[in-house]
Amino acid sequence: MPELKICGVNDAEFAREAVRLGADYIGMIFAADSPRRVDVETACEIARHAGGAKLAGVFTTSDAGEIASIAQRAALDVVQLHGKYGACDVKALKAHAFEVWRLDDGEGSLGEDATIVDGRDGEKCGGTGRVADWTRIKQLKAEKRKVVLAGGIGRDNIEAAVATGADIVDVNSSLESQPGVKSVGKLVRFMTAFNAAKQNLNHTERQTHGKQSK
Repeated sequence: MPELKICGVNDAEFAREAVRLGADYIGMIFAADSPRRVDVETACEIARHAGGAKLAGVFTTSDAGEIASIAQRAALDVVQLHGKYGACDVKALKAHAFEVWRLDDGEGSLGEDATIVDGRDGEKCGGTGRVADWTRIKQLKAEKRKVVLAGGIGRDNIEAAVATGADIVDVNSSLESQPGVKSVGKLVRFMTAFNAAKQNLNHTERQTHGKQSK
């Protein structure tokens, strides 16, 4: 079953509620041009309220040294690279014991721990609310790569998203009342749909396994 990451979190109370409802990862965006951007002080406050979940930070232009400094101060577990980063950046960040996820560029792995399949909108790489190319997941899984699926995921397509085989499902804008403002009501309704999708997938897998074992 896939794990769940709630991204674009910039409010400590929302983070607490997301963890209470079962989020495995809380994602915070440090990109300067994002309406969901957090500063280090806010990230630290969120970290204090997100016990029980791993913390991920999204970066687009900061260099590896700056990322490492921010990640250490905000107690991040995961660093997400959504910009023009190379193998040296991945290696440098992993040397600090961070788990590194990198946006899929259609090329081979640079040593990252997970590959992010996300929707694109022109030059924007992620955070667009657009559905990604889900056909890419099968190829990445065939290459034995851990896959994070993001982009345009909500209640209407979460069952299909769960069934793709992605290791982690990443949800952001569908939980907002407006850009940068998360809605607890939308979160609650999404979690109901997410848990139902996992139950349905588990039931389907049990049926398939039963037929194969006969």
